[in-house]
Amino acid sequence: MEYYAGLDVSLKLVSVCVVDEKGKIVREAKVESDTCSLVNFFSELGLPLARVGLEAGPLSQHLYAGLAEAGLDAVLLETRHVKAALSAMTVKTDRKDARGIAQLLRMGWFRPVHCKSMPAQEKRALLTARKLLVSKLIDVEMSVRGILREFGLKVGATTKKLFADKVRMLIAGQTSLQLVIEPLLRCHESLRSEFAILHRQLLAVVRSDEVCKRLMTAPGVGPVAVLTFTATIDDPGRFSSSRSVGPHFGLTPRKYQSGETDVTGGITKAGDAMTRGALYEAAFSMLFKSQRMSALKAWAMQVARRRGMKRAVIALARKLATVLHRMWVDGTEFRWTREALRRRPDRVQRQKL
Repeated sequence: MEYYAGLDVSLKLVSVCVVDEKGKIVREAKVESDTCSLVNFFSELGLPLARVGLEAGPLSQHLYAGLAEAGLDAVLLETRHVKAALSAMTVKTDRKDARGIAQLLRMGWFRPVHCKSMPAQEKRALLTARKLLVSKLIDVEMSVRGILREFGLKVGATTKKLFADKVRMLIAGQTSLQLVIEPLLRCHESLRSEFAILHRQLLAVVRSDEVCKRLMTAPGVGPVAVLTFTATIDDPGRFSSSRSVGPHFGLTPRKYQSGETDVTGGITKAGDAMTRGALYEAAFSMLFKSQRMSALKAWAMQVARRRGMKRAVIALARKLATVLHRMWVDGTEFRWTREALRRRPDRVQRQKL
């Protein structure tokens, strides 16, 4: 008889539920949230486990790696699917969540999630830390601007390097304001310094990666966008078709149809938000900042004339995800066509990309 184990992971304890192939609960327990405790629990259980499943989350990848290394058939479950399957429960507890996950494993009603490799996790950690410092820099700058605005002082347009000097010039001679603003400016300078360190590390990683350098031959795709894309994809072979990469990151229109109701809304916004944002920024840069014309940009401009510029950027981001994945798989650089180099994009004939 086969047995299935569902894990509901939390910071301190993991709720474990083991069921047989008929759905009967065999064992329930609370185990410490670390791989050694879980492996010891399953070894002492002495049952042939067909599969061990846990919902994707911050601790899940570490626990998944430990369980797989111990020889258990572990699988990560898609969070949205688990939430939808367990939404019928009127009372939600960790114990019931573990039961529900075990039943999903037994019936096969789940979608497995790719567990990133350690290099991909390290790249994501670098990107996350860099993004955090960027957001805090913006917060400090906006707070300083807001405080000074109450006193009629306007910072106006400036650069990151000149921001502190301009603020100090505005508050010169005002002791009370200097006591408030100077600590914020020192914090701003410290954040800028640490951000520069992380950004240099990011550039070093991109320079040493042949895949990243090849994908950057596409117009509009910079170091941040390409590292975000490759770190999230991790293994290009897990996509059977390059066309499925765009929908994987939520860049396809949302559809709701029921009876006489048929609504097509905005994009689904499924998948990784950081990668979706990076693809959008790359598409925006290609469409508005890239001077050289390409078949891909010409196609997006045709979409803009028919549907508007906002939809064109989204469509270009989706198409760009397909192109980058195909370049990665085929080991080729971005292809520029002779027809796409004409000055007037409205004369470019529509081509199959």
